[in-house]
Amino acid sequence: MKYLIIGLGIYGGNLARDLTDMGHEVIGVDLRRANVEAVKDYISTVYVIDSTDESALAVLPLKNVDLVIVAIGENFGASIKTVALLKKAGVEHIYARAIDKLHESILESLELDRIITPEQRAASDLAREMELGTRIETLAIDEDNAVVKFAVPRFFEGMSYSSLNLEKDYGLGLVAVTRPVIRRNVLGISRPAYELVDTSSGEAVVQAGDILTVFGSRKRFYELYKSISND
Repeated sequence: MKYLIIGLGIYGGNLARDLTDMGHEVIGVDLRRANVEAVKDYISTVYVIDSTDESALAVLPLKNVDLVIVAIGENFGASIKTVALLKKAGVEHIYARAIDKLHESILESLELDRIITPEQRAASDLAREMELGTRIETLAIDEDNAVVKFAVPRFFEGMSYSSLNLEKDYGLGLVAVTRPVIRRNVLGISRPAYELVDTSSGEAVVQAGDILTVFGSRKRFYELYKSISND
């Protein structure tokens, strides 16, 4: 796919690199030349323009991309005006980053495809990690459900995966299990990696360091983790 990212700070710049690494074509836009210089070797095309200037915005290939992502975070006004100008220009698919609830509310009124709240999500994940005492990663599916990736709790170690009964007891579907291994590269240097564990036979046993990925209600996941942490 072809993406146009407006705002190449830490968030937008990393997003541009990741999408490029995945094989997508990325066009980057930022008012600050330093931000553009930081990513110009990673993405196909870059522009140094003010996205709040309608005439400047008109030089961008807005009709030739699949999605425009407004990743501006610090300048609230620039974000809103940029989105408004994109809507005026007839751009069909727009994602925009919101830095707080007010920003999010205003963007909601513009009827975008998606509003991204990375700071809020990161803070929520950190709070949950601190409460549960383990590192977790979440991908929200809707307000109630998510894909959750977490380190296996000690309580599970030595049990078979078939005996965990995650779906029966908590409505959580087991998506994947990965296990840390040490591999050597072509130079013979050891490096950490992960391999997928086959749990289909029901005989696979939980080992320390396993990483579980589950899907279901976030509330039920936290109920599960807190209950076994207290045992």
